[in-house]
Amino acid sequence: PKSVLSRRSIYFDLDKYEVKDEYRDLVAAHAKYLVANRGFKMLIQGNTDERGSREYNLALGQKRADAVRRVMTVLGVKDNQVEGVSYGEEKPKNAGQDDSAYAQNRRTDLVYQGE
Repeated sequence: PKSVLSRRSIYFDLDKYEVKDEYRDLVAAHAKYLVANRGFKMLIQGNTDERGSREYNLALGQKRADAVRRVMTVLGVKDNQVEGVSYGEEKPKNAGQDDSAYAQNRRTDLVYQGE
């Protein structure tokens, strides 16, 4: 639980998909692990809050997953080790309808194959 690898969510600002500086070390740690373990694969799940149309949220979730994926591949992860998928607003972490809940839902989740 104390390992940086136990952290699996990267959060985004409203309507944004750039990986914030505060999450760069987290993404780098997972990338380093994947580079050292070429047989492992990861699914990067892009999520949004419920605001916006279904189509917009699916597109934004995909852009978030792709942004994290790009950072990982720049750090040496092979393309076939990481896949990005968007769930849009379909998998909220917090079902509330306030700014705090929305902030928890604007994220990507890093899921290793077999989890």
